[in-house]
Amino acid sequence: MAGNSIVNMFKVKELRKRLLFTLLVLAVYRLGCVLTIPGVNASALLTYFEELARQNKNSFSSYMDFFVGGAFSQFSVFMLGVMPYISTQIIMQLLLIVFPSLKRTIQEDGGQQKMAAWTRIGTIFVCLIQSYAVTVYAKNIGVVSINNEVAFKMLTMLTVTTGSMITIWLGDQITARGIGNGISILIFSGIVARIPSAVSQMVTQIKNGGNFVFVIVAIVIFVAIIALVVFEEGGERKIPVNYAKRVVGRKMYGGTSTYIPFKVNPSNVIPLIFASSFLALPNQIVQSVAANENGAPKWVTTLSRMLNQESIVYNVVLVVLIIFFAYFYTQVTLNPTEIAKQIRENGGSIPTVRADKTEEYLQKILNRLVLPGSLFLAAIAIIPTLIMIIFKFPQSVAMLMGGTSLIIMVGVATDTMAQIEALLKMHHQDGFVKKGKIRSRSL
Repeated sequence: MAGNSIVNMFKVKELRKRLLFTLLVLAVYRLGCVLTIPGVNASALLTYFEELARQNKNSFSSYMDFFVGGAFSQFSVFMLGVMPYISTQIIMQLLLIVFPSLKRTIQEDGGQQKMAAWTRIGTIFVCLIQSYAVTVYAKNIGVVSINNEVAFKMLTMLTVTTGSMITIWLGDQITARGIGNGISILIFSGIVARIPSAVSQMVTQIKNGGNFVFVIVAIVIFVAIIALVVFEEGGERKIPVNYAKRVVGRKMYGGTSTYIPFKVNPSNVIPLIFASSFLALPNQIVQSVAANENGAPKWVTTLSRMLNQESIVYNVVLVVLIIFFAYFYTQVTLNPTEIAKQIRENGGSIPTVRADKTEEYLQKILNRLVLPGSLFLAAIAIIPTLIMIIFKFPQSVAMLMGGTSLIIMVGVATDTMAQIEALLKMHHQDGFVKKGKIRSRSL
């Protein structure tokens, strides 16, 4: 069945063009991920990170590399990826809540275009801050090959900022002309690109006397987590809605019953991406200063240890941010007030619920769904830390066993396959799921 479906994907002209275009853009993106920025000594950079890997002190670079496919430790043109853009999106969404007048402006005609333009302008400023931190980091670890410090900083900031904006443009092109959400696909490709390296490190660890039983247990955990994520993604709470009959002219409308599907995890992988991006900016700045060979200030060193991915403080903050962004994003995308208003305007009602209590009822249902969903995401997010502590795996291996990377891979893969499935069905081709077998678990 899967083989026939893959063949059908390339039979449909529209789908074939979208798939090939997506692959082409990903090839361009991966090329940019291996092009080292001017002014950086590539051999010295390689030596530095190899030494960190031997000492098992490259947690920060490994963390950043997982979202950009190794581009960060190579100081490539695309080393920041789409993370500045995501950070700016978070800031803009928070501003909409703080300033109601800004929200009203966005809701007017052309408001979304203004929002997109402001987000991109803000992204440039975030890129400049992060790229400046890159110059400080490069200087502190001794990989700069240009004697003129001002020239190096200007060149690096221009190159890295331009690279990030090109990355965002590539993501937009995938969304418009390819398959899936472009930004998510780029993050997905960065994570997948690190799999061969992680597998190689695991094999090396086994050869060097690592416990083979631990490896088997870790792989079982990896498969179990994927199964849990897929199972959780299919869960829905169906809210029944009855619509009254209406007579418009000589025709009668309504009189139907339907339902509103609320997913168990309404925000999908967004809270994880938001939380990781939100922590990436201060983490990069602090780690860049802490890498000073002459010794960083004591408070910076302390903060650097606190923001280390293996620290308790970092993981507690990550869990809190995941829960916060789960509620925040759900309120933005599934506003109970707007849903209740649409139900009333179309003559609908929820059985056993008074019309004036619809909003309150929907809010209560969402709260009951978001909390366990966000706790599930948070539990998966801290699994890499537990694996590193228990199994003594390198971070690059542990991050594949759970956490943000795994959920992003599963979430993006399922969403992309759903789009391909829809296009195949639209063109009357067999999809990846047999007809009549596509069902979701209702709660």
